[in-house]
This record gives sequence, C-alpha cells and structure tokens, in this order.
Amino acid sequence: MDIATLLGLTLGIGALLGSFLMEGGHLGALIQIPAMTLVIVGTLGACVITTSMSQLKALPAVFKIALFEKKLNPPELIDLIYDLAQKARKNGLLSLEKELSNIDDPFLKKAIQLAIDGFETNKIKEILEIEISYMEERHKAGATFFQKMGGFSPTLGIMGTVLGLIHALGNLENSSNIASAIAAAFIATLWGVALANLVYLPIGDKLKAKHQDESLCLEIITEGVLSLAMGDNPRVIRMKLLSFLVPHMRTEEE
Repeated sequence: MDIATLLGLTLGIGALLGSFLMEGGHLGALIQIPAMTLVIVGTLGACVITTSMSQLKALPAVFKIALFEKKLNPPELIDLIYDLAQKARKNGLLSLEKELSNIDDPFLKKAIQLAIDGFETNKIKEILEIEISYMEERHKAGATFFQKMGGFSPTLGIMGTVLGLIHALGNLENSSNIASAIAAAFIATLWGVALANLVYLPIGDKLKAKHQDESLCLEIITEGVLSLAMGDNPRVIRMKLLSFLVPHMRTEEE
C-alpha cells in the first residue's frame, strides 16, 4: 500500500468531516443519495464520453497504481547494471545470458537481451525508446482521466445544487421545510468540490509523480545498457548513471 496516498486521503477527508462535525453538523446530513448519484455517476459518464472502452477497462489497474507502491530503487538499479557491466567486461556479453533469470525488471531484461543478441546500439536505443514512448502514453491517459474527473465533478455538483434549489423553490407553500431543502441542495456542490480536490485531482497528480519516478529508472536502464553494449568501462558507466540521481541519492564509488 502506498502510505503517502492513504495518509493524504485520510487527512484530507478527515479534515473535511472533522470541521463539519465541529460546527455542529451531523454526518447523516451529508448522505444525500440523489446528489451523490448525480455527482459521482454523472462525472464518470462525462469522462467516459471523452475516452475509449479499452482505457475505461484499464481504470481499475490505474487506480491500483495510485494506491499501491511499486518498489523503485534507482541506486540499486545502478549497482545491478554496474555488476552486469563488470561481468560482461570480464567474460563477454554472451555471459550475461545466464544472468537474465535473476533479473526481475522486464524492461531491463529486454534491454540486456537485445545487447546479448548483438543488435547495434542505435537499434537498441530505438526499440527501447519506442517502448518508453508507449508507456508514457498509457500513463498519461490514466492521469488525464482523473484530471478530467476533477474538472467535471464541481460542475456536476453545481448542477445538482441548481436542481435542488429548483425543487425547493417550487415548494414554497411548504415554508416549514424550505430551509432544510435549500441546505440539502448545496450538498451536491460540496460533494462535487470535495471529490475533485481531495480525490480525483490528487490521484491524477500522484500518477504523474509515479510516472516520473518510473521514467527515471527506464532512462537509467537505457543509458546503462547502451554503454554496456558499447563496451564502456564499468566504472565509467556507474559514474554516468549516478549523474541521473539527485546528490543525496548518490553512493560513493566503489
């Protein structure tokens, strides 16, 4: 589980509900099924219009990416590539064939396999960059979907409030319930704005941040394998790859 995502959602929603309770409100007043249906289902419907069924089917997987943390450790990745470069320099590229079974990262495994198969470095770079490009498009689609939801949700909330006010003002003869009806009408706006700013937009930004972290690892792999295929000195490869990291993440050279 991604603790930062869980903590952020808990703090944000908790602050909203806590402030409402401190002002003397009751949680039951926030549960307005018509308003929730319009805001949540209506927002989803508006976003579905802008996307395809294939992207819609991938939505649960995208949401899972935001909630669960994928282990990415660039320094360990650099150490692994450095170790592979040392073995290749000592025993040749073909000796890395037996190391493939120990590599968990599919992108790194593919890159090493291309080098072992004797592809030219420009061809290896082209293949890896194509894969990175398509990965970026997939990640961008997921983040964009949640950003769209964050844009539509407040508007659907306002629409719900307008519908509620129309209903309330259409029953002015029942003046005893007019105040509660108007208050209930604004619940839709609250749901729309709250979901947009506490759930949809933060998740969209979270997906962007995770994409940047993964892109860094893919760039390290690409540069490292290209250098390995060209026969660069392992220490030179390591120094080159460490330059991708911010200073506090860099380890001392061996």
